[in-house]
Amino acid sequence: MKIHLGCDHAGFELKEKILIHLTNKGHEVIDHGAKTYNASDDYPVFCFLAAQAVAKDSNSLAIVMGGSGNGEQIAANKIKGVRAALAWSVETAKLARQHNNANVMGIGGRRHFESETLAIVDAFIETEFSNDERHSRRINQISEYETGGKMPPVF
Repeated sequence: MKIHLGCDHAGFELKEKILIHLTNKGHEVIDHGAKTYNASDDYPVFCFLAAQAVAKDSNSLAIVMGGSGNGEQIAANKIKGVRAALAWSVETAKLARQHNNANVMGIGGRRHFESETLAIVDAFIETEFSNDERHSRRINQISEYETGGKMPPVF
């Protein structure tokens, strides 16, 4: 699978570990930066690049990393066609894929031990969307609203 990575200085060390881990598992990994550690860099551009790549290729996924992963997934969600979720456990990573068909995962480089991080990454990549009607309906509502559609009905 093709997997895009984007991070700032706070996620740089984590990104390097994830890049090696995913490459060793046979994935095609595209590093959108940061390519070197720079304590004053800004995450949005790196996250935008990774998210844009996923929006153009529905057969790929992305992982964006920073100190907490919050700002990174917020930035990724600004790209039309991206459904970025913050994952802080194996369960939240799986649910992001199964229920939300997330194509980008945000994760915090300062929040997890390496083994836990890699388990979360693997869960995100290895889990498929459930295709349940209720989840598809909800994703379609979000997509329609994103493209200027109307508000879904309130029950």
